[in-house]
Amino acid sequence: MKLRKVVLLIALIIIADQVLKIWIKTNHPTGEVTRVLGLSWFRLYYIENPGMAWGWKLGNETGKIVLTLFRLVAVIFGTWYLGKIVKQHYHKGFIICAALIYAGALGNLVDSMFYGMLFDKGLHFDPSMKDYVSYEGIAAMTGHGYSSFLHGSVVDMLYFPIVKTSFPSWMPLIGGEDFEFFSPIFNIADASISTGVITLLLFQKKFFRKRVPDEAHHTLETNAEISDKVEVS
Repeated sequence: MKLRKVVLLIALIIIADQVLKIWIKTNHPTGEVTRVLGLSWFRLYYIENPGMAWGWKLGNETGKIVLTLFRLVAVIFGTWYLGKIVKQHYHKGFIICAALIYAGALGNLVDSMFYGMLFDKGLHFDPSMKDYVSYEGIAAMTGHGYSSFLHGSVVDMLYFPIVKTSFPSWMPLIGGEDFEFFSPIFNIADASISTGVITLLLFQKKFFRKRVPDEAHHTLETNAEISDKVEVS
């Protein structure tokens, strides 16, 4: 697989991810935006999170800085690694999976690094409350940020509440409580990472199958004298 195709794939994912994030953030307040095609199980629901993919958190502001720096190191390493596996002609499927994971990591890294400086409103850490606080209204890209470099929050909006019900009352401990599948709210970058990881796990045997070099093929050897009167088939 050629490097320019890998770069194109990564660029398309990041562009789609950032366009949707910026559109959501500059046109809608946090909360439900719309039900796509009128479907109750496919919604755009705008939230922000300071942590990892799928809305997970890593402690307080110190944890966020550590996470952002880890993402930055991972992206730098991933840039080198992608170039290596393309140059060494790894399996096409493996290269695509690596590119998906790389694109997702880079997409969320952009939010963490720059959104705090670019937008006037966003989820941010309040030292007096020792917790993250949200905001009201619609954010604008003014250049007068709600936070600083490395302190931006990640924008999420894809929500698929496929099943919403309650556990039967006769069940111990959880009887009568609400149950929802699928509850996480995520973004295109998260989906790209998950697709790459899951596909890699499912097809790892195929991707890492050893190739038999040409020189290892069996050849026919004979000590028989060959002349123009002998036909070899």
